[in-house]
Amino acid sequence: MNAVEVRGLHVRYERVEALQGVDFDVPRGTALGIVGPNGSGKSTLLKAVAGLLRPSAGSVRVQGRPPRELPPGTIGYVPQIEDVDWQFPVSVRDVIAMGRYPRLGPFRPFSAHDRRAISRAIEALDLGALADRHISALSGGQQQRTFVARAIAQEPLLLLLDEPTTGVDAATEDSLLQLVRGLVADGLPVLMTTHDLDRADEWFDRLIVVDRKILADGTPDAVLESGAYAGIREHTHTHGHRR
Repeated sequence: MNAVEVRGLHVRYERVEALQGVDFDVPRGTALGIVGPNGSGKSTLLKAVAGLLRPSAGSVRVQGRPPRELPPGTIGYVPQIEDVDWQFPVSVRDVIAMGRYPRLGPFRPFSAHDRRAISRAIEALDLGALADRHISALSGGQQQRTFVARAIAQEPLLLLLDEPTTGVDAATEDSLLQLVRGLVADGLPVLMTTHDLDRADEWFDRLIVVDRKILADGTPDAVLESGAYAGIREHTHTHGHRR
């Protein structure tokens, strides 16, 4: 069974169709890169896989089930950094610990296993020295690592990352790359949107180009050689940015 199966997926916002008839599968232990210009539907696709948006038509299955029917904590989703409220008075450790909440019953205290999962996530993203800092006091790269650590602390069966390398320094990008490749090597499927293709062959096993529909799907090298991404970027720049 594939970890993710998307069939004939359409997603509509009022009168705008953001995705039109998208089909793909993701086996376990695969890193899938999702690329396309601004407004192409990349974030919409991740939200549909996460169960945050309902398809207007077609289906999404994660572990063989619609995402909304999965046990809480099955899917780790890290949105784009600008979607986050930084005024909330919490420490880095508090944010990462929130990753365990979906797996806790109401008012249940953390178990030894929960505490180990939080510690492992802090260590995996090298956040030990920052664990007691307020989240708003961190740099963009440190904040991004914190939100990835929160998703890792969930011990998810699927990890979704929306542009995790935007605005981060080279060292943070390297640490995220090593983390993702390690998780994938352990069997975790990872779907990640990006607009940076410089290291696509290091990040991803497979790449899809999305512009409302899937324009190309294959190994990073094959997709880049196809010119599909370059073609839509050229078209977007020539005709102005779309939302």
